[in-house]
Amino acid sequence: MSKVKFDFSTVRTRVIPILKRVEVEDYPAKIGRVYGWSRQHVCYYLGKLEQCGLVKRKVRSRAVFYELTGRGKTFLGSCEDIVFGSGVYRLDRCQVRFGIVAEGCLPVDFRRVEMMNWTALLGLEQGVHVRHTTRSWIVHVETLYGKHPGELFVMAKNLADRVAKSLMIKYGCRLSEGELCRGYELKVDDPVAKLLSRYFCVSTPERKIDHSPGIDQGELEHFSSDAAVEYLLMPERVKKLEGQVQALHVDLEELNGTLKKLLSLESSGEFGPEQRRLQDYVS
Repeated sequence: MSKVKFDFSTVRTRVIPILKRVEVEDYPAKIGRVYGWSRQHVCYYLGKLEQCGLVKRKVRSRAVFYELTGRGKTFLGSCEDIVFGSGVYRLDRCQVRFGIVAEGCLPVDFRRVEMMNWTALLGLEQGVHVRHTTRSWIVHVETLYGKHPGELFVMAKNLADRVAKSLMIKYGCRLSEGELCRGYELKVDDPVAKLLSRYFCVSTPERKIDHSPGIDQGELEHFSSDAAVEYLLMPERVKKLEGQVQALHVDLEELNGTLKKLLSLESSGEFGPEQRRLQDYVS
């Protein structure tokens, strides 16, 4: 293990973002797509992080992955302010639509899919699935993982914007600003969901607890980013409620002590004739 020198800017803009993606088991090429870096650029920093003992390399079926070491987990934990660290958020089925302002040439290597009254073109751009319709280009963002829902939506939008820019350069079209499509799924592994989903599904207008196909662990699915943020704030609200309950407990203990003193005085006959007895206050 050797020391590697990074300036503060590099730690903030390269080291920590890469470690966060390694933590959720993203491979180098996907890390590059998420942040708009080349695979070689990511591998360079992963090599440096491996030298200083923050990550270690793993080979699965000839594919190279990285995972955090104990030292890497400690370092990342000290750099992050995680409100609720029991689970990792997963953004599925996220699509960003870019309206066509001016049509360019159409890709010849895309697969044609016949719809009801029109034909869609499906293909890959920068390793990301895209779909061309009569009115728009739709970028199908791959599954993303992160510690906060806001982070995931920013990454998804940035990734889609880079793909849209590449489409405009490659095919000569002009596209409008991207819009997030409905139907995305924001989920988090949750211990309560893990227990409940063994027996049944639970659903409200804001959330759902169930299993996804191919996922062994139960998950809590949020139907909106506001619901996810509200979920993140839950520990703080519970902590505040615990403080209020504790304060109420202290007040009740003091009240109980005072009542015992009054009962003791009453039973000893120390009340004067002009003083009201405790039972006079009880209806």
